[in-house]
Amino acid sequence: MNNNNEVFDIFLREKPAMMLVELRNTKGETYASSLAKKVDCTYSHVVKVLQEMEKHGLVNFNKQGRLKLLSLTKKGADVAEHIDAIRNLLR
Repeated sequence: MNNNNEVFDIFLREKPAMMLVELRNTKGETYASSLAKKVDCTYSHVVKVLQEMEKHGLVNFNKQGRLKLLSLTKKGADVAEHIDAIRNLLR
């Protein structure tokens, strides 16, 4: 399986897809811990998924002292927008 299939498989699962949508709806930077609460996931799972998303250019970790703030890249925002559109079509 190539890397593109691996990253696509991430979005076949609800929680990772909703992480991107929540980051998009946040309209700025947020913390992994607050994202974990919003999507009802453990912090460690959120960080693991976000690290994979970072490898594929979807999110950025912006370190400020000991804290890491999250933001979407342009590519991540585009993917989140499409996920949200698909979710709305299926309602």
